[in-house]
Amino acid sequence: MTSLKGSDAQTPSEKNAASGKGRLSGVGYWIALALGGLGLLMAINQTFNLKILGFEPLGNSYLYYLIGIFLAAAFLCFPAWSGARNRISWYDWVLAALALVSCGYLGYYGLVMINMGWEFEAPTEATVFSGILLVLVLEGVRRCGGWPLLFVSLFFGSYPLYADSMPGFLWGNQYELPELIRAHVIGVESIIGIPMQVVAQLVIGFVVFGAALTITGGGDFFMKFATALMGRSRGGPAKVSVMSSGIMGSLSGSVISNILTTGPITIPTMKKTGYPAHYAAAVEACASTGGTLMPPVMGAVAFIMASFLGVAYAEIMIAAFLPALLFYLALLFQVDNYAARRGLKGLPDSEIPPLKETLKEGWPYLLALVMLIYMLLVMRLEAYAPYYASVVLLVVALFKREYRLNLRRARAFIADLTTNVSNLVAILAGIGLVVGGLSYTGVAGAFSRELLLYADGSIPLMLAAGAVTSFILGMGMTVSACYIFLSILLAPALVNAGLNPLASHLFILYWGMLSYITPPVSLAAITAAGVAGSNATKTGLYAMRLGGILFLLPFLFVLNPSLILQGELSNILLSAVTAITAIWLMASAMEGYLYRVGIIGIPLRVLALVAGGLMIYPDLVSDGIGLAVIALMYAGKRFLNPRSVAIVR
Repeated sequence: MTSLKGSDAQTPSEKNAASGKGRLSGVGYWIALALGGLGLLMAINQTFNLKILGFEPLGNSYLYYLIGIFLAAAFLCFPAWSGARNRISWYDWVLAALALVSCGYLGYYGLVMINMGWEFEAPTEATVFSGILLVLVLEGVRRCGGWPLLFVSLFFGSYPLYADSMPGFLWGNQYELPELIRAHVIGVESIIGIPMQVVAQLVIGFVVFGAALTITGGGDFFMKFATALMGRSRGGPAKVSVMSSGIMGSLSGSVISNILTTGPITIPTMKKTGYPAHYAAAVEACASTGGTLMPPVMGAVAFIMASFLGVAYAEIMIAAFLPALLFYLALLFQVDNYAARRGLKGLPDSEIPPLKETLKEGWPYLLALVMLIYMLLVMRLEAYAPYYASVVLLVVALFKREYRLNLRRARAFIADLTTNVSNLVAILAGIGLVVGGLSYTGVAGAFSRELLLYADGSIPLMLAAGAVTSFILGMGMTVSACYIFLSILLAPALVNAGLNPLASHLFILYWGMLSYITPPVSLAAITAAGVAGSNATKTGLYAMRLGGILFLLPFLFVLNPSLILQGELSNILLSAVTAITAIWLMASAMEGYLYRVGIIGIPLRVLALVAGGLMIYPDLVSDGIGLAVIALMYAGKRFLNPRSVAIVR
């Protein structure tokens, strides 16, 4: 649990970052640390208005300085090609220097460019430095986001150059090359647009919190806490994986980092107690993927969503809570049924830490978490909350010898922060080109209008098209990129069709996440399979099955806002109860085990699936029929399931 980079990309390992080995070594290691420390100091200075040494940059100047610092760090931390994975080449130093110089120039003239309208007409040197930064951003997004994201950024970023030659609704305003360069770099809707503003104002603080939680032992505590609660139950190791990955993923917002942090502990334990390697890896992949959808932190994309919608981040947290809870309940039901069907046991008592002792040692971590949630939900201090919570964690560490902050841990902390934030800055600067290109041409609004026209008012058709588009884009783009792209093109059409705005944006986010557990990409499943030593394709298929509720949830809450805790309390409670009942039934059908009955055959599995479908549909009549089917299942179990094993609790 080492980052808040969402599911954007994998950073260099914390071990190498902390030790100065691998790509970051020698002078490069110390310069990267210096850049990260400088960027952190600048973020704290801006957030708390400290005016250190009288330094108080304007908003746009602050953004340029941060981009320069962390883009330079990205060129040192992330290789240009696989052959340079273990060394920093001369051209990396050149690119890092150019990033610092070009952004330093733009930041220095921040006030002048606003007063003099440099976006429309600027001195030649300003246009030159803007062009240099534009090229550096494209190289940064290639290194951190991959070739697909580079092509997307390049295509839409350059779209204004030929927009007036495009047919129909694809037609847009045309820009000359110098005009477009200035618009992207100096304008406020592209590179320094909303995504970058969110990183600078909010996300860095949560990266600090995630790094502080790691170095102070928070990850170990939550693993022990989950083991103490669920380790003894049947299939205990799988439940520990679900719970611990959910907690840690919700705080880090990172799928891959979560798997690489918890997987080496949970996957071997699951295998030892009887779970096949592919099943154990699938459980970890699904649990880690769901962590990025679980409040309080979720990931960078959640903060971007709040900015796009113009709402407090607390509203995003509240809306995402019940869908995430349903997802984790579905996982717990499935692993429990799987264990019951196959007679798998829990961990021996010797491997279960006492709950009382665990809480006695780790209550400060819970205090920091409660404090974070209180400041986010009640006090609405999104910018300050993670810093204060981090201070609590660091103070706690002073009283724990094994986690006390020393030079080695401080280096690991800064190295972790540097790689994660530089990864985010590089990717989101590139995504800013997409936002700017669509905004400057006006194509985004035209696309939404055309989509409404072609759908002819059919909401199911629009949702189906949106789901497929989000899923496909999620394969080749980061979740942040996929969400930002579709929030501009697709979300307005869904909202204009009468759907709930917040539910529409969550719909896009959830479907973008699905590629992490669905073949052929299934990055989370592939990563977990590497830890488990299992077949990647088989692991991906099982992860897709375990995470099947994710395919349904977006449709449910976009059509029934009660599931995102909006509406009358009675409707919310009814929707929650029926949804929980539905996922229990679906888990029973998929795993072939029904509570108070035992192993079930095809007839009862079909009935359970039908009853689950009826209960999950938001209608009182369907709920009543679903309850009747459940009653039929239990009343006629002897006839419908003659080979059932003995009743099991």
